[in-house]
Amino acid sequence: MSLNLNKKLCASDPHSQASGSGVNTRAKCSACRHFYCDPKILPCLHTFCAECIQQLEQFSIQGKTAETLPEESYLRDQPSVTILCPVCDSEVDLPPAGVQGLTTDHLAVSEVFLESLLNEDCELVCDLCSEGTAEKRCDVCCVNLCEFCCQAHRRQKKTASHTTVRLQDLNGSSRIVKPIMCLLHPAEEVRLFCETCDQPVCRDCVVTGHRDHACDYAANVIHKHGDSVRELLKNVQPHVGVLERALSDIESVQQSVEVRADAVAEEVRVFAEGYVKAIEKHRDGLLNQLEELRVQKRNQLHLQRVQLEQILSDMKTGVDFTERLLTSGSDLEILMAKGVAVSRLKRLLEVGYNPHPAVDDGVHFLPQERAAQSGGFEVFGVIHTRAVEPAKCAISGEGFQVGRQGHPSEFTVICKDSAGEQMAKGGEIVRISIVHKEKKDCATKPTVQDNNDGTYRVSYTPQEAGTYTVWVCVTGQHIQGSPFVLVVRSKVRKHRGVFHCCTFCSSGGQKEARCGCGGTMPGGYQGCGHGHKGHPGKPHWSCCGNLTEVSECAGATTGTNSSRSLFRTVAL
Repeated sequence: MSLNLNKKLCASDPHSQASGSGVNTRAKCSACRHFYCDPKILPCLHTFCAECIQQLEQFSIQGKTAETLPEESYLRDQPSVTILCPVCDSEVDLPPAGVQGLTTDHLAVSEVFLESLLNEDCELVCDLCSEGTAEKRCDVCCVNLCEFCCQAHRRQKKTASHTTVRLQDLNGSSRIVKPIMCLLHPAEEVRLFCETCDQPVCRDCVVTGHRDHACDYAANVIHKHGDSVRELLKNVQPHVGVLERALSDIESVQQSVEVRADAVAEEVRVFAEGYVKAIEKHRDGLLNQLEELRVQKRNQLHLQRVQLEQILSDMKTGVDFTERLLTSGSDLEILMAKGVAVSRLKRLLEVGYNPHPAVDDGVHFLPQERAAQSGGFEVFGVIHTRAVEPAKCAISGEGFQVGRQGHPSEFTVICKDSAGEQMAKGGEIVRISIVHKEKKDCATKPTVQDNNDGTYRVSYTPQEAGTYTVWVCVTGQHIQGSPFVLVVRSKVRKHRGVFHCCTFCSSGGQKEARCGCGGTMPGGYQGCGHGHKGHPGKPHWSCCGNLTEVSECAGATTGTNSSRSLFRTVAL
C-alpha cells in the first residue's frame, strides 16, 4: 500500500513536519524527522523510511554461497548486509533482497495518511490518475479520487453505487483502511495467506507460485496466527514490570550508597580532627579508599542500569509494536508483520538479566580497629565493606577430591574477603553442585551447613562410582579452583585381621603370629607386644595396623606378613 502525496508542497519546508507539536509521532521517521515515505520494519521492530535505511552506514557485509540463499536467481549473488539501528543500536541483518525485502509498516502508512488530512502543506494525489489532487475517497474501493475520476467512478456501472466521502470529513477518523497491493502483481489486492510459505499472497500468486500450497483467506486464518502472537506478547509483558522495578531498586540503592558514603566520609573527617599531620595523612588515605569504593559501586550499578534500560527499551518497543499491531492492525496487516514481530519477541524472551542490584550499600567505618602506621604514628580507623570475595575463598578436607560409593563424605568451604581474611560471620549464599562426568543424569545432592563463622560444612553421599565434577559457588561466582574433580571409588576394602591390643594377647602367646603394625618382641616372637619396639601404643588392626576401628583396610605395612599368619591371629 503506497501513499501519494504532493511532494512539492510537503517538501517546501522539510522541518515543518517535525517542528509542529501537534504532529503525530507515529507518522514521523525518527531518522529524518519527516513523514514516513515507504516505511519499512527492521527486525528490532523500529520503523524507518526505506531511503533512510539505505543511507545508514553498513556495519558488516558477509558473502553468502548459493546453497544458503533462496532459489530466486536475483537473490543468489546478493551479500548479507548488517546495519545498526539508529534507535536501539541493535545489529540487524537485511534480507538478501535488501531494504525492499523488509516488511512494510502499513500502520505507519495509515498514520501518515491521517496526518496528511490535517496538514495543509500536503496534498493527496489521486490514486487512479496520479495527477489530480484527491478530493474524495471511495469507501468501497478504499482509494482517493480527484474530482474528474470521482465523476468517472460514478458513471461506471460497476462502481456507480459506491459511496464517496470528502477527505475533509475524514479528519476525525482514527483508522483508514487502504487495500494492500501485491508487489509481484500490482493490479491484484493481497487477500489470501499461504500456510505453506507463511506469507500473504494475492489471487495470481496462488495460481502461479503457490498452486499446491495450503492457502486461505486472511480472515479465516487470523485467529490461529493472532493467538500465537498474543501468547508470545503475554509472555513478554511481565518482563517490562520486572525491569522497571529493578531499575527503581537500582536507583534506590545508588542513592543509599551515596548517602552512606557521605555519612562515612563525615565520620572520617570528625575522627581525623584530633590528630596532627600523620592523622591527616591517614584521613586522606581513608577518603581516597572510600572514593574508590564509591566509584566502584557506582560504576557497577551504572553498568547494570544501562544494560537493564537497554533491555527494557527493547522489551517496550516489542510490546508496544505488537500491541498496536494486534489492536489497530487489520487481519492482513497482522499477518504481514507477524513474522518480524514473532521473531523479535522470541529473541527478547531469550535475553537474560539480573533484576536485583549488583551491589549493596555495605560501607562501614570502624574507628576502633587498628590500622597501619601513618607517619610513624599508630592510627586507628579503617573502611570495611566485609564483602565476600569468591576468588579468595578456599576449601579444605579430602571430601572434595576423594569419596566412597555409599559412604558419607564432607569438606569445608572457607569464605574470605578481598584481603584474604576469613569472614567472621555466615549468611553467604553457598551453592554446591556434584554431577557425574559420564552420567549427566546422576547428580549427588549435597547438604550445606552454615557454621556462622565464615565456614560452611558440605556433606554428601555418592551413590555411583566414577569421576564427578564439583562446582562450588559463593554469591553466584566460582571460588578459587572451582570446578574440582572428585573421584568416587566403588568398593570398600574390609579388614582381614582383628582389632587387638597386641599379637601376644590376641593369639594366645603364639610366636609365629604377626601384626600389620610392624611391631616386634624378643624371645622369638614375630608379632607385637605391649611396650616393645614398633608397638603403636593403642588398639589397632592386625591386618594393616590402622588405629581406627571403623575404617577401610589399607593393607599390610610390612612385606613379611603373610595371609596365613594374619589369619591365625585371633581374639581370645
